[in-house]
Formats: sequence, C-alpha cells, structure tokens
Amino acid sequence: MNFSAVDGPATLDHIAVAAATLEEGVAWVTSKLGVAPGPGGAHPDMGTHNRLLRLDDIYLEVIAPDPAVPRAPITPRWFGLDDPGILKTLRDQGPFLIGYVARTHDIHAAVEAALRPPGVPRKIRRGALEWLFTVAADGSLPEGGALPPLIQWPDEMVTPATNMAVSGLTLIKLEITHPEPELIARALAAIGFQSVLVSVVAGQRVRLRAELLRPTGDIAIIG
Repeated sequence: MNFSAVDGPATLDHIAVAAATLEEGVAWVTSKLGVAPGPGGAHPDMGTHNRLLRLDDIYLEVIAPDPAVPRAPITPRWFGLDDPGILKTLRDQGPFLIGYVARTHDIHAAVEAALRPPGVPRKIRRGALEWLFTVAADGSLPEGGALPPLIQWPDEMVTPATNMAVSGLTLIKLEITHPEPELIARALAAIGFQSVLVSVVAGQRVRLRAELLRPTGDIAIIG
C-alpha cells in the first residue's frame, strides 16, 4: 500500500460507538437508528472488532474488545477500550458515542501541527485492508474524545464508506461538548479540520451527540 503526502484539509471520516461487546453495540445502534450495522472485521493488533454503517460519504463504526484477543499486542486497545473507567461505563450504562475520526492526506504533517498530541501513526490492518492511524501510548482518545485521532487511507481509497451498502441514514450534526470549546476549536484548526457537520459548545464535561436523518424523515439522536 502507498501512503504519499498530499496537501489538503482534514475532514470527518467516521464516528465511533463503543460497546462492551459487539453484539450489545449492534443492538443499541439498531434500536436507536432503525438500521442494523453491516459487516466489519477484526483488528488483531488492537484487540478489537467492529461493524460498520454507511452515513452517505462517512460512516458509523461500532467497536468493542475482541474476546478472541485477551489484550492488544502493540498498545492498550485504542478508543480507551482497556481503560477501567470506560469499561465500567460500558458495563453499567451500555454503549455510547465515544469519539470521531479525522481523515487526512498527510498524517505525519497533521501530527506535527497538532496542539494536543493525537498519538503515534501506526499501520493498522483489518483483513487485506491497511491504513495509518494515530494511537496514544495508553490507548486514550485526545481530550477524552473531544478531539479526533487521525486516519490516512491508502492513495487508491477515498474512504471505505463508498464500498458499504447504502443505509438511507445521513449524519446532519455532530456536537462536541467541552469545558474549553475555544481550545478544541483552535486544536481542530491547527490540523486543518474542516466539516460543516461538526460544532463545539461549552459544557462541564466532554460529551458527543450526533443527529441523524432517517429515511422516514425523522431525526434520531445518539450520544
């Protein structure tokens, strides 16, 4: 796979729902949106597996620890899925929208420009597919999920969403709550992030909330 540096802005690649088990995550998303996520796969280096749901030109990922892999062999599991606090929340309260991912054409330049370290770019694989993704040493998300990890797909791929079945769902808004919204806005600008779907508001704690338009014309909310 070729990963060349190409100038261009960072943009929204996908949103991620974390779950204690993949089955729980799929059931939760299906109940909220009325559409079941499609096929995904396993990430053997990260000790996770997923299911995917297309939202026009982006997608929703349901991600959970893979019981076939006791622990991630490279680092703690990404998306904080080895963090005791996150695991307790998933067990006690169920799945939730844990983060979002920014797509860039030059992940190394974006990491250098970042105001908050997004992690180290690593080559990740799922089946025959490979890509670059920033992973923190402790597996955590930047600013608790208020800032995105970065992803760079191979040159020949714009986004895997184009190969997924059409769901009829469209993401119309992703709202990020943070105690210092100006900090988050500056950090997003530093990596060249551009998306009309993403807004940042003030609040006491980090929280993500997504609004999606369903084929029936009504709005579904996940958070």
